[in-house]
Amino acid sequence: MKVMKFTGSTMQEVMMQIRSELGPDAVILHSKSVQTPMYFGLFRKKTIEVIAAIDQEEKPARIMEAEKKPEEPSRFIKSEESATAKQILRELHQVTGLLKENTPKSESPSKYDLYPEELRSMFCHLHNLGLNTVVLDDIMESLLKEWKRQFAIRELTAADLERLARKHLKDRLEAADLTADEPTRKFIAVMGPTGVGKTTTIAKIAADYMLKKRRRVAFITTDTYRIAAIEQLRTYAQILGVPMEIAYNLEDFIQAAERFAHYDHVFIDTAGRNFRNPVYVEELKKMLDNNLNLETYLVLAATAKEEDMTKIYEQFEMMAVDGLIFTKTDETENLGGMINFIMNHSIPVAYLADGQDVPDDLQIAVPEIIINKVFGGKEYAGSSRSASKQIRRA
Repeated sequence: MKVMKFTGSTMQEVMMQIRSELGPDAVILHSKSVQTPMYFGLFRKKTIEVIAAIDQEEKPARIMEAEKKPEEPSRFIKSEESATAKQILRELHQVTGLLKENTPKSESPSKYDLYPEELRSMFCHLHNLGLNTVVLDDIMESLLKEWKRQFAIRELTAADLERLARKHLKDRLEAADLTADEPTRKFIAVMGPTGVGKTTTIAKIAADYMLKKRRRVAFITTDTYRIAAIEQLRTYAQILGVPMEIAYNLEDFIQAAERFAHYDHVFIDTAGRNFRNPVYVEELKKMLDNNLNLETYLVLAATAKEEDMTKIYEQFEMMAVDGLIFTKTDETENLGGMINFIMNHSIPVAYLADGQDVPDDLQIAVPEIIINKVFGGKEYAGSSRSASKQIRRA
């Protein structure tokens, strides 16, 4: 029996080699998928390895005789050829099944398939945080450069890679100046869709200014569409001991603004109606566009999808948004959409809010806090399980 090993990038290529070397009667004894090192061992290429054999014993006289007279084949030859063919088919089915089981379902391979295993795992981790392709590609390019730079010295751990990813994002935020200073103007308005927590957020900021900065503050609410919103802000005003005015129309708003002219800061709570209705935004713009020393902040829920955040921002863009406030950062583990939105639109963030306690559940959005929120405050342990499948699915 002659036994030989064949390798190739596909099973079809290997089978052609086997037929060429051993003929159609060869039998597959074993097959497996192997990883071949490339480029100084940094990347790996997958190949198929198959061990095949052919029986070289002298054929029986009756088979030799039958070969001389193909027009009269014996039943024995047919039986032997049939058994060999069935054996090959069985082996092929086994190999095909093995390949299907271990090949991720994707139309085309990802470029990250060629990355070292630890980097592939980090890619999956960052993708699971919700970071989009643009941000991911930027981070992974940076990580690969650092991996190559340190490869000859030491192997970077999962914790090393996460620290590098965190630093990269932090540097990006700082370089683009994507964190806003605290509001300093007299009139401070918060706006956004319904249900994002504008009233609670405005109470948190006002309480911080009053208790920590010793500023005199007052409230104006234009949210006359929900009785509960007026009562909620009135309750906060009573607790803090600050005045509050309700503006049902433009005239009421102008009078309230004049009445509070001697206060350090006047916080304006706006109605959270359907942001898809441009009429609402235009009405709001008319009310606030009165030559006031005004700062406007768009409040977004961190639990919202990135596409919805973008639509909301586009609707309020005519208001000349000075900064963002993200609420509900404690209600989701997937804050990648927040980073995607900030970087895609280059809008500075002033605050992150993560609860109902006034004023405690409010943080100034410095880069370290934003990045810590996105990564969940924990260091990544690292895992290489199903990394290739997750990459191709991404």
